[in-house]
Amino acid sequence: MADGGSASTEAPDLDRLLGDLRALEALPEQWDEAAQSGAQALVAAVDALNAEAFRRLIRSLREVPGFGAALREAAADEVVYAVLRRHGILKPSLFERVEAALETVRPMLASHGGDAEVVAVEGDSAEIRFLGACDGCPASQLTFYAGVKKAIQDNVPEITKIKQAKGLGGGGADTVKFTSPFANYKDDEWRRAATLADLQDGETRFVEVDGHSVILSRFGDRISAFKNACAHMGLELTDGDITEAIITCPFHGFRYALESGECLTAPEVQLQPHGVRVKGHNIEVRIVT
Repeated sequence: MADGGSASTEAPDLDRLLGDLRALEALPEQWDEAAQSGAQALVAAVDALNAEAFRRLIRSLREVPGFGAALREAAADEVVYAVLRRHGILKPSLFERVEAALETVRPMLASHGGDAEVVAVEGDSAEIRFLGACDGCPASQLTFYAGVKKAIQDNVPEITKIKQAKGLGGGGADTVKFTSPFANYKDDEWRRAATLADLQDGETRFVEVDGHSVILSRFGDRISAFKNACAHMGLELTDGDITEAIITCPFHGFRYALESGECLTAPEVQLQPHGVRVKGHNIEVRIVT
């Protein structure tokens, strides 16, 4: 007899599975200390059981012809990879380790309104792209060699060739990067500000992002994002004249280069930069306050 309901046969993706886990992890927060300890012990015991089962399974199949290739193919699935990484069955990929090395310098980059992303890791080579204020900054070469490159060399010695990529950033490719799904990269801090189609080459727009007025400009394959406030008295630049990528404050005449944020009237000040990246077709901004 036909079933009255229709059960979905679609396999859950990693985001859904991790979301379910996070919801369950939040439950014990309301429990007393004894109940929390019991729940944590249960999770640890189940983890240990699963990890040991995976190790024994792999040991028993290791000598089977073609097993290595089959395991690598299976690990291309994000759910399989996430679980095997969680239990230490697979070691971190080179991409993950390069990403972890970048994490050590991201606070420094963020303090200047910038960021960096891993474009590609292949063999002994890595390609890194600056984002936001770091992209095109006059000091970017010093930042790259003294900060980013050194961090990768110190943490991932297998990578001997490190080069700086040019062009729009933001991880628009659909390829699997094998970044650990259990890592927290605070993607929730980024907000969509516009699409690339909204902002033509040479154009400047004033957009609202989480209640903040932002100046967005595009220069070929680069995007700049600044707080919409003159560094002189903090007044908005919305009605300022824009000529040859230079905006003039409508109140006191201070002039700023929209590509770098540099103040041409008083070189000791500049526009406050926000983090900016291109992800797919979207321009995303991370507000720096």
